[in-house]
Amino acid sequence: MKKTALSRFSVSMPQELARQLDGMAAAKGYANRSQAVADMVRAQLVEEHAHAGGQEIAGTITLVYDHHRRNIQALLTDIQHDHQDLILSALHVHLDHHNCMEVLAVRGGADSVRQLADRLVTAKGVKHGKLTVTTTGKEFAR
Repeated sequence: MKKTALSRFSVSMPQELARQLDGMAAAKGYANRSQAVADMVRAQLVEEHAHAGGQEIAGTITLVYDHHRRNIQALLTDIQHDHQDLILSALHVHLDHHNCMEVLAVRGGADSVRQLADRLVTAKGVKHGKLTVTTTGKEFAR
């Protein structure tokens, strides 16, 4: 396993904020503050990366809809077929007699993935939808 070079720097913050950071780090199981801060920085960079147009991102699009709503399933399927290059996998779950949830695993250019998510989330009959973005893993060392 290749070792990643570390860079050391100081961070100043109010004592109360540092205390809260230590509490969160301990609750989540981080070995130290540095690991917690590195993960927070990485999370923010993923968000920034996702807004950089052509950058490749991965993520999920989660949709909840009433499957009794006329044509909703056909509409969502048509949109998905139009973007099969971005959709890696789909999971369909029956939440109750009326409501279904679909979770689509996606990967592609940030702009294209966001446009697909917007089309699906705004489709008439979708009760709630959300794009959750993560990294493809190529950008970050652990």
